[in-house]
Amino acid sequence: MPCPPPSPLFTSQLAGKTKDTNQFLSCICTFLSVCVRVISIRFLIGEREEMEKPARSTVGKFVIEAEEAQAMAKESGVAAVRELLPLLVPAAQRLARPPISNYRVGAVGLGASGRIFLGVNLEFPGLPLHHSVHAEQFLMANANAHGEPSIGCVAVSSVPCGHCRQFLQEIRGAAEIQILVTSDEDPAFRPLASLLPHPFGPPDLLHKDAPLLLEPHDNDFGALDATGVAVGGGGLCNGIGGGGLERRLREAAEGAARSSHAPYSGCAAGFAVADGGGRVYSGSYVESAAYNPSLGPAQAAMVACLAAGGGGEGEGGGWGIVAAALVEKETAAVSHEGTARIFLEAVAPGAHLKVYRFRPSTAV
Repeated sequence: MPCPPPSPLFTSQLAGKTKDTNQFLSCICTFLSVCVRVISIRFLIGEREEMEKPARSTVGKFVIEAEEAQAMAKESGVAAVRELLPLLVPAAQRLARPPISNYRVGAVGLGASGRIFLGVNLEFPGLPLHHSVHAEQFLMANANAHGEPSIGCVAVSSVPCGHCRQFLQEIRGAAEIQILVTSDEDPAFRPLASLLPHPFGPPDLLHKDAPLLLEPHDNDFGALDATGVAVGGGGLCNGIGGGGLERRLREAAEGAARSSHAPYSGCAAGFAVADGGGRVYSGSYVESAAYNPSLGPAQAAMVACLAAGGGGEGEGGGWGIVAAALVEKETAAVSHEGTARIFLEAVAPGAHLKVYRFRPSTAV
């Protein structure tokens, strides 16, 4: 005897339950998808919720290669890589080192190469506040050190201060750089010109074809004259002078000086530091048309140190720096030796500084 067909009432109830079940499963799938995206982003950039201090190793956190950036954008469900930038800002903030203000700033920029660069603010206890590094300065110094030709979009946790708006003028086409402030009520990319509508910058002081920040520089240095200047105490490199460390420091500082952006004073300079493991990090002096927002070579070297995974907790909570080298011109109108001494005495009091002065190969 065949089974009787289900009653219309039963069929209606079953259909309703099936619909509810499908909706429930759909919600579960959506929730899991969001979780996977968040986990993917955190895994790729190394973010940890419990991170109250910068991690000992930060390799890979300050530069995200183009292919990886594309993968992250796809995993996070955003339409373009630039939409990924604000999602990475909280992770950048966690890498900041502001022991004076305890105010963490993170900046994330997208380069023409497709790479993503992170920047954070740095503060140095015992030093005047003008030694601090702003997150936007960190970002541009980081991009410059990695040969990035231009930065078109930046997401930052706080509205760029006037200092940073001015510093960004050193990039060609600065007015069109797109800035998004994640703390805004309505975050959106807007041109830098909206933050600084009447800028003073390179066009006011330089020839239109002069190389700007993020563009190739090859400053001329001639014969070398080296002068050792001990800072603190102890021998060269605190006993780790073997393995050609002194030579590597000089070469790194010289390379940074050659690529320095110093068109206003003509006093290119480079700084290199070494940690206890013999790793060397270098930074180039970056001038601003407004002078005061310029980024010193010592600060640029600390940017390179942290971005490359150095700058771990040394003795007394310092940066672990044991030796340094400064390269500048012999007759420079602007010298960084004095401020470099002051800087190292506060950041790495046991370090040894050696200063190298170059004589221009041709008379100016």
